[in-house]
Amino acid sequence: MQLDIIIRGGTLVDGSGRPARTTDIGIAGDRIETIGPLDDARSVDEIDAQGLVVTPGFVDIHSHSDFTLLVDPRAQSSVYQGVTTELVGNCGHGCAPITDPDLFTANIYGYDPRLDMTWRTFAGYLEALDAAQPAINVASLVPNGNLRIAVMGFDERPASPDEINQMAYLLEEGLEAGAFGYSTGLESAWERDASHREIVDLCRVAARHATMYACHTRNKEVEAVEAVEETVQVARDSGVRCQVSHIIPRRGGPPDARERAISAVEVAHDEGLDIAFDQHTRLHGITNLSMALPSPFLDRSTAERRTLLSDDAFRKHVRQYPSLISSFALGGWENVYLFLSASRPDAVGKSIADLTADDTDGWDTVLDILAREVDQIEFPMVLCHSYTEDELIDTFLHPLCTIGSDATALGVDGPLADTDFLGAYTWASWFLKRFVTQTNQFTLEHAVEKLTARPAERMGLTDRGLLAEGMRADIAIFAPAEFRETGTLESPSQLAMGMHHVFVNGQPVLRDGNMTGCRSGRVLRFGRR
Repeated sequence: MQLDIIIRGGTLVDGSGRPARTTDIGIAGDRIETIGPLDDARSVDEIDAQGLVVTPGFVDIHSHSDFTLLVDPRAQSSVYQGVTTELVGNCGHGCAPITDPDLFTANIYGYDPRLDMTWRTFAGYLEALDAAQPAINVASLVPNGNLRIAVMGFDERPASPDEINQMAYLLEEGLEAGAFGYSTGLESAWERDASHREIVDLCRVAARHATMYACHTRNKEVEAVEAVEETVQVARDSGVRCQVSHIIPRRGGPPDARERAISAVEVAHDEGLDIAFDQHTRLHGITNLSMALPSPFLDRSTAERRTLLSDDAFRKHVRQYPSLISSFALGGWENVYLFLSASRPDAVGKSIADLTADDTDGWDTVLDILAREVDQIEFPMVLCHSYTEDELIDTFLHPLCTIGSDATALGVDGPLADTDFLGAYTWASWFLKRFVTQTNQFTLEHAVEKLTARPAERMGLTDRGLLAEGMRADIAIFAPAEFRETGTLESPSQLAMGMHHVFVNGQPVLRDGNMTGCRSGRVLRFGRR
């Protein structure tokens, strides 16, 4: 037997949840040709995996790398954690479709003005990703924020029937181009007024294409349970395959909100709905500080923005305006921390409460920071200490839960060297270290299934997420006892340790712990092999 690569003697954890076993794997082209003893087989290259675990490449079902993979397609933060596939376009945020690019920058995590948005359609965005040649595979949802801005601008109101039809047309275009489904971010200012009819009508389009609906729910604190129940009803009314994003409510709601929210999904699933949920692996929520502002503000010129941010009446309006930042504030300004700021680097890592003078309040601090950064209003970010580790593990252990990063792919050098995003370098490595190696909450087999086969199945991937003959050769090889995160809350952009080799479509992207320069990822299009 002639093979391209043989991985010899590793402990195979195939993603199915079945017990690990020691065996060989043979790769031909971009697929796994054979699994079993290969003593007599020949190959162009070999990997000695004795003492290491061989798993499917990890599948990140909840990524925000839409733009960063264009800026730096090496995806170092992901590759060093064994991630080989990411689903972007989550939470209603993303890169396509667009009209005037300047209107959409606030809806794109990781936006970088050094890279021009030359596309307009969803198909054009996928072609731009193709041209970038990412090191990992990338699939995308069509984000509702883009649909609404493209059709309605920043109007804060329900869409009219004609506008819903226009959005449905754009969604149909995206799905025909290969999108894996549709997402909403119903806490954002420009999506908050989306009606039940609007969401159901668009989900019916996604359902006709057999794709998924990923929902960042309308409320994550006081009415978090009701917001999940609304999402369940959307799934019932539309027939769509549904994924509730980062399901754990934030501080500020009822003490039993998490249990009730998960129960709502569980009951619907037991009734026959195709519905599940995911959760990221950090204790904090993270968002742009500009989410505090009414959406029409983002349609203003820089000069007009500067004037408004110094206007007492406007500042009073922001204080009373329901937003993602006001939701963070319900848990107390002492739990909200400045994460990124060009104008106040000295304040990064400090809470809004710590930055607030005795004669002012947290809103003054928020608005003052935004006023200083009006030239790039989407840059400053804040963290909210939202969850406990006990809440995470109880949620992760649920059979309907998958694990995601809720982060952007980054690099410690190159064009993204000065960019941070909490969780980017740590999500999968911390999960495995903390809950497999340190606390034994998961077996390695169960944890790997959560990171591979389970998210692949939810996305509708049929040829990734498992190590089996005929599947794509996306493979991670690592030492479980050594695999860990090195990034911290104070210094998040540090590469994970312990990942030895990563193959993407049969090609070595990481070899002996070092990036090879190979960028063999593919832009995946739903339903196409």
